[in-house]
Amino acid sequence: MTKQLHHIQEQLLELLTENSDRLLTIREMQQLLGISSTSGVVRHLAQLEKKGFLKRNPYNPRDYKVLDQIPEKEIAWLNLYGLAQCGNNGALLDNHPVDRIPIAARLLSFPSFEAFLVKAKGNSMAPRIKEGDLVIGKRTENIENGILAVCVNNGEALIKKIQKDVNSIILISLNAEYPPFLASGDFRVVGEVKGVIAREI
Repeated sequence: MTKQLHHIQEQLLELLTENSDRLLTIREMQQLLGISSTSGVVRHLAQLEKKGFLKRNPYNPRDYKVLDQIPEKEIAWLNLYGLAQCGNNGALLDNHPVDRIPIAARLLSFPSFEAFLVKAKGNSMAPRIKEGDLVIGKRTENIENGILAVCVNNGEALIKKIQKDVNSIILISLNAEYPPFLASGDFRVVGEVKGVIAREI
């Protein structure tokens, strides 16, 4: 382990790695590590997060992800891909980013190497996603029911809500003016929408 870490922090990383399938409470961490107080655990967790070895889910304070023992930098440079169309047309997502945008890594609830950006166009996903917003995606190919996904359909890049039926996949807009439609044969998910950076008005 790196010299950057206190021996308690090394043990804490090992503990969280071993228990990645369940969320430990601060009290459980204290007892398993033999630390005298819960405040000591909180302090070491904060140091590990600051040093880039841990990432905490902002929506669940018990959910910590060990970042493969590789410190994550405070600023993450995310690839911006094409224009994800939120209207009738779209651009195909590929491996050639049009730009790289810096954001604070702490804004992500997952490792930054899994993140990418697309710029929304159109208003079919309003009010949540509007024209010009930057949409933060987490790379995944899983087609999960109910998620907002960056996807490819008929060669077009779209942002849609996914609804899975027994024999079909339905793509839904959040703007009621746009009717749902069936996914095409080439449909695939590129990533799950994890956040939106609103454009300046």
